[in-house]
Amino acid sequence: MLEIINQVTWFLPLCLLCLGLVVGSFLNVVVYRLPLMMEARWRRDCCELLEVEQEKPAPPLSLATPNSHCPHCGTAIRPWHNIPVLSYLLLGGKCAACHARISLRYPAVELVTGLLTLALAWYFALSPALGGAILLTWALICLTLIDLDHQLLPDDITLPLLWLGLLFNLGGTFTSIQDAVIGAMAGYLLLWSVYWLFKLVTGKEGMGYGDFKLLAALGAWMGWQALPLVILLSSVVGAVCGIALMFVKNRGRETPIPFGPYLAAAGWITLLWGEDIASRYLGMTGLEG
Repeated sequence: MLEIINQVTWFLPLCLLCLGLVVGSFLNVVVYRLPLMMEARWRRDCCELLEVEQEKPAPPLSLATPNSHCPHCGTAIRPWHNIPVLSYLLLGGKCAACHARISLRYPAVELVTGLLTLALAWYFALSPALGGAILLTWALICLTLIDLDHQLLPDDITLPLLWLGLLFNLGGTFTSIQDAVIGAMAGYLLLWSVYWLFKLVTGKEGMGYGDFKLLAALGAWMGWQALPLVILLSSVVGAVCGIALMFVKNRGRETPIPFGPYLAAAGWITLLWGEDIASRYLGMTGLEG
């Protein structure tokens, strides 16, 4: 297999593109079901704490069961109707049974996941760094979509992502383990401090605890040195997008805007081009030695 990859230059990118498309289809399931699973778990825990019975327990739901089905007619989706992107095009964007419209978001997520995975194949050689970058990218896509939908960054993803970053850096895959540990601590404490300072000054909560954990995870993957760039990029993009939404959609200043997607985008950019951006900035300012 390694000989084929070395001799046929397009083989690895093609495999990663196909893998990314398939994983993108699974991420659609995670983005839809995980918040529902968490809500059901919270309801159950609250009922147990209050020692009351749930009036109408939610039907069993997991990432594997029940099988995917049309939300309009309930018809189970056949395997050949679930091929990433291709099935959507062949079906004309409609359910095969009731012909209801299928959201364009499903193939878009599959395509974006495939293309971002493909991009990593051109940037990283076949190595543990490539595997780690792929896993990080998939997790960031999932967190971005869940935060956009529910303003929630689940611990089920952020905490394993943090530990996984430390695991990869035990061998110095992206940075030293010392820098990774400091990055995880500094990432959490940085936004935690901003959160409490903002709350003390305004009496309002400016962000959620999930943002702290996501930045801690990014610090665990890339080290504390990457945190200033991640914060700068996410803040600039977040401010621009927030102002644009205020004008385009007439959103007021009180309307909450999820910060997770900007952190995720900034983290992905920093993973690939962080050193180049930092060196160019230092070169422009004359600070580079």
